[in-house]
Amino acid sequence: MSMYAEERQQAMARLVAERGRVSVNVIASEYDVTTETVRRDLSALERMGLVRRVHGGAVPPHSLAAMEPGLVERDSANTEQKERIAHAALEQLPSAGSTILIDAGSTTYRLASLLPRDLRLSVVTHAVPVAARLVGYPRIELHLLPGRVRATTQAAVGTDTVDALAQLRTDLLFLGTNGVSVGHGLTTPDRDEAATKRAMINSARRTVLLADATKIGVESSLRFATLKEIDVIVTDDSISENDRRALERSGVEVVVA
Repeated sequence: MSMYAEERQQAMARLVAERGRVSVNVIASEYDVTTETVRRDLSALERMGLVRRVHGGAVPPHSLAAMEPGLVERDSANTEQKERIAHAALEQLPSAGSTILIDAGSTTYRLASLLPRDLRLSVVTHAVPVAARLVGYPRIELHLLPGRVRATTQAAVGTDTVDALAQLRTDLLFLGTNGVSVGHGLTTPDRDEAATKRAMINSARRTVLLADATKIGVESSLRFATLKEIDVIVTDDSISENDRRALERSGVEVVVA
């Protein structure tokens, strides 16, 4: 027998409180509903202060600071969707001889791995895994930004990173995020990450956000950009039609992989 929405939401809140962190897919399986329904329920619970939405799921409302997923954890989630997003994002590449900036993240790493080996590019990144992947590409001039490397993201952040970005002007930024919503823009839970991402956007003529659908509607604690600062969002086909239309009404192009 199916639950009423209010009963289901109360049960979800208890589940999150008991387990500490629960993924959207686990909740959907537990209550035999779609992931879109789960995301709507979690949004309602967050408005009531009963949970906090994070990438791929929810945590208790006061435990966000310790819950930022590491790169390995993020890389193992939604792998098929991230592969499709990375392939679709290649269509946004500028012409040969351009300079591109690649943010840290599991989806941006996949995109870096797909860059054509015969395309001449200057690539700037603060992500150690991205730099390690591209260092052997003969036609790529690789620049690694300075800074303190965070273990969580394996990327350089901090004053040195931001200062170096302030000196740059790049043609295109491939950007990642912990969450993106119409109401609050692009967000992350870490202050240094937020400052670095903001500096990246300021250095780029054009910004393409790579975000699987589990990040749509998610709001972390620190905003680093508004939707008006993003040119294109590349996401996957599990995005709801309502979310897609809302993003497009905000003036951003949405590409569905």
